[in-house]
Amino acid sequence: MARIDLKISVFLFLALLTLCLPIPELFAAAPPQGDRLTLSGSIKNLQGKGVKEVDVEVLLDGQHLKPAGKEEVITTGSQGYFLAVFYLPQGALTGARMEIKAAKPSWEEIAPTAITPVRVGVDQQGNRLFQAQAELTMKRRITPAFWLAAAVLLLVYIIIAAEAMHRTLAALLGAAFILFISYTLGTFNKNYFILSFEDAMRAIDMNVIFLLMGMMIIVGVLKKTGLFQWLAYKSYALARGNVFILSCILMLVTAVASAFLDNVTTMLLMIPVTIEIAVTLKINPIALLIPEVFASNVGGTATLIGDPPNIIIGSYAKLSFADFVVNLTAIVAICMVVTLIYYVYWYKKAYLQAEVKDVNRTIAYMKQEYRITDKKLLILSLCLLSFTIFLFIIHGVLHMEPSIAALMGAMLLLTLARGDIVEMLEHEVEWPTLIFFMALFIVVAGAEETGLIQVIAEWVAQMSRGSLVVAVLMVLWVSALASAAIDNIPFTATMLPIIAFLNETIPGAESGILWWSLALGACLGGNGTMIGASANVVTVGLAEKAGYHISFLYYMRACFVPMLITVILASVYLVFFKM
Repeated sequence: MARIDLKISVFLFLALLTLCLPIPELFAAAPPQGDRLTLSGSIKNLQGKGVKEVDVEVLLDGQHLKPAGKEEVITTGSQGYFLAVFYLPQGALTGARMEIKAAKPSWEEIAPTAITPVRVGVDQQGNRLFQAQAELTMKRRITPAFWLAAAVLLLVYIIIAAEAMHRTLAALLGAAFILFISYTLGTFNKNYFILSFEDAMRAIDMNVIFLLMGMMIIVGVLKKTGLFQWLAYKSYALARGNVFILSCILMLVTAVASAFLDNVTTMLLMIPVTIEIAVTLKINPIALLIPEVFASNVGGTATLIGDPPNIIIGSYAKLSFADFVVNLTAIVAICMVVTLIYYVYWYKKAYLQAEVKDVNRTIAYMKQEYRITDKKLLILSLCLLSFTIFLFIIHGVLHMEPSIAALMGAMLLLTLARGDIVEMLEHEVEWPTLIFFMALFIVVAGAEETGLIQVIAEWVAQMSRGSLVVAVLMVLWVSALASAAIDNIPFTATMLPIIAFLNETIPGAESGILWWSLALGACLGGNGTMIGASANVVTVGLAEKAGYHISFLYYMRACFVPMLITVILASVYLVFFKM
């Protein structure tokens, strides 16, 4: 009886194991006897950057060859590489013609290209082992998706410029339209497919979003301490009521701070101070905010961490903090002098209208009214802000994104100060600005995915080939003008392989001067319009929240000309002092 029970138990155990692990899992079939071919390779664009999601097909004597596994077609990964294994009857490769072809929407199809398998040995099962490798290059193709993406990008900017609707709605409408077209017309005809939902989500730079959110929360806590009102009083006292000197002080402070923080963080800290000062002087805060944000972008150009394009360039080209300071500080200082002179003259009428009657009495009044209201919270806030800034400075050593530093500082501050996170999210975080960035990232990604930004980059490479002077000026000016119209972060990322290619092919470019051309063009050019740089968008958003509207055209009138002047100065500096 015990033996019968044991047999039943064993039978039940095996039956249960069979249900849990199907037979193919338990007894995997050995690969068939014959030839085994391992095919590897990559598909890249003209600049040597991998092209993802390309369908690769292998042909043997004109017939489709199915790889081992469930997939009918091989697809390249995120870096453009692919790998596949094929099991074939023994001798099938002898004398056979093997070819490979590839296709992807918005790209020219790669016609069947011959590949030659090489025998490398025999495995334990007796299969003859072959290997083959294919390195292919794909070119962009102009499709209806290209024109649709370009039209959407252009329309979004026109709507924002004309103020036909709120900029956040315009960007969201453009992003929604791109995805809608992709999953309606693009479903039936791949030539109309612009951007997948997955790629749209990947296009949103959450490092930028979380960095802004974290710094908005830190600034929100600092506002409760009375720090900004106290700084307003100190700035006014230092200028002794002279609004021209006051404007210069604010611009210089903003520029220096932006070199060691990022320019977005600096503006988040400066905007409340500036508004307090302007209200005291009874002038429009815009007359102080515009010069400040311009100065923040100029000052941020000087260092590795001052502006997001510099962070991208430094990481790609392995440039240090000292490299940026040595090569860019001089021209940034010159541009700052010009900036001070230009804006003092531009806003002369506004500054002359300031009510400065009794300076000593006003200073005494401000000293009494604009005091620190919570010293304990101020000390805690400044300590955690210093900790956050320290993390910004060493984030490259830690391989940590700046947003992590901002979020860590903000969350520690809220925890230790027992702040209300719901109140902060509702009243201090500028959600329309953050959502505008997210939508704009998607719209620009559509233009990038269909080849619009790449077309611009390739044009620069073709026009400047062979001449270092032409290359320097073209990279500088194309980057500046493109960054004024398109967010400078994705454009900078697209230009990186172009610059790397030019560094290897143009005599004299190995010095790295083209990296400085790109940095100066992207950072200074971002000053041209209100959507050219992150700091601009944040400044416009917070000013609007405070009740001071800045239109697209007004911003352009105030900033485009000085942007051109700074780029001209950069041109002279690069050609005559860096070559």
